Amino acid sequence: MAERAVSVFTWRPMRAADIDGVVMVAAACFPDHFEARACFEERLKLFPKGCFALASDQAVSGYLIAYPWPLGAIPPLNSLLGALPEERDTFYLHDLALHPQVRGQGHARPVVDQLSGVLAEMGGAKLALVSVNDSVAFWRGMGFEPVTGDAAITRKLESYGGGSTYMVRAICP
Repeated sequence: MAERAVSVFTWRPMRAADIDGVVMVAAACFPDHFEARACFEERLKLFPKGCFALASDQAVSGYLIAYPWPLGAIPPLNSLLGALPEERDTFYLHDLALHPQVRGQGHARPVVDQLSGVLAEMGGAKLALVSVNDSVAFWRGMGFEPVTGDAAITRKLESYGGGSTYMVRAICP
């Protein structure tokens, strides 16, 4: 019987050469939340310490992008940021995407923990995100809690579609 090659996936710092794979994973994971290639390129350029790729050989099967951003502020989808704020106590987890073929294999928690370590070293206190695609339970399992009762946040969530929720957790829960 012939042995099957087993792919080993590893989270590593994202590189510019990964962007094609990132765009493909994003299209597979977020078909209703399109973001242009330029958005991914800019985020990598602005804050490479918050960008990771899940790769086997050179193929990208997942990615995480985070950057400093004010607590309670939600960046609009598919838009360039221009610059990042100087304040570095809160970070925004823009995307954690795993290609459908690698979901459910335990890849998410290690990279969120890795990101938390990087951000803690930088003096970060909080990590925020917008939960989409009915993923609140997933993010709660990672220590995030929904922020409710804020009319300004509710308005900002409209561009993310129904069921989106702004969530926050301590960097080191």
